[in-house]
Amino acid sequence: MSGELAGKVALVTGVGRAGQIGLAVARGLGRAGARVVIVGRDGAALDAHARTLAAEGIDARPAAADLTDPAAAAAAVAAATTGCGGLDCVAHLAGGLVNYGPIEDTAVARFDAEIAANLKTAFVVARAAVPALRARGGGAIVLFASLAALRPATHLASYSAAKAGVAGLTRALARELRDQRIRVNAIAPGMARTAENVAHADPAAKTRWVELDQIVAAVRYLVSDDAAAVTGQVLAVTAGDL
Repeated sequence: MSGELAGKVALVTGVGRAGQIGLAVARGLGRAGARVVIVGRDGAALDAHARTLAAEGIDARPAAADLTDPAAAAAAVAAATTGCGGLDCVAHLAGGLVNYGPIEDTAVARFDAEIAANLKTAFVVARAAVPALRARGGGAIVLFASLAALRPATHLASYSAAKAGVAGLTRALARELRDQRIRVNAIAPGMARTAENVAHADPAAKTRWVELDQIVAAVRYLVSDDAAAVTGQVLAVTAGDL
């Protein structure tokens, strides 16, 4: 395939059994010409996704990993560097909502799990990727925050805190890594139109859905050379839900 990412190697996390957005991003980067290493916890689901993408002409290689484990994150990065010859960009989508409810009903263990799933994995993946990106002369990291990081919602205290942490991590890493030609940005999506979100949506609510292709387009831009001067930004992709 040819495109703006031809010859690039991309690592995409959060491509698991329920990783509809992660799979869409992997497909989008592959269609733009990148070789893609897809990462998730479920090895069988990853293998199936890799076969599906291969049938579409996309070079996709699975790497099963629990990204709360630094060694597993390093192994996923190694799958790109040894299997594909290097790493040029990272789209980290692993994470998700762990807890919903008032703070007095939120166990500290649930708060810890929310931070681990969303903020710790972002830190661990970025930490593992930096040497590989530096070895290629630079690259791009896109982390996933959330609209909840910018406009916290009721009963989402731990999730909002975790995603706000991702936004802060993005800005800190962008400053730290700018002289190494590694750009770090984040996307803060609103309510994505996934099968799970639609199934749990309030039919009476006027949800401003963000389409998957709109999220994919934002990632493609941020990892491309068109965004060469863009770093340290948290891009809200919210379909006007501000």
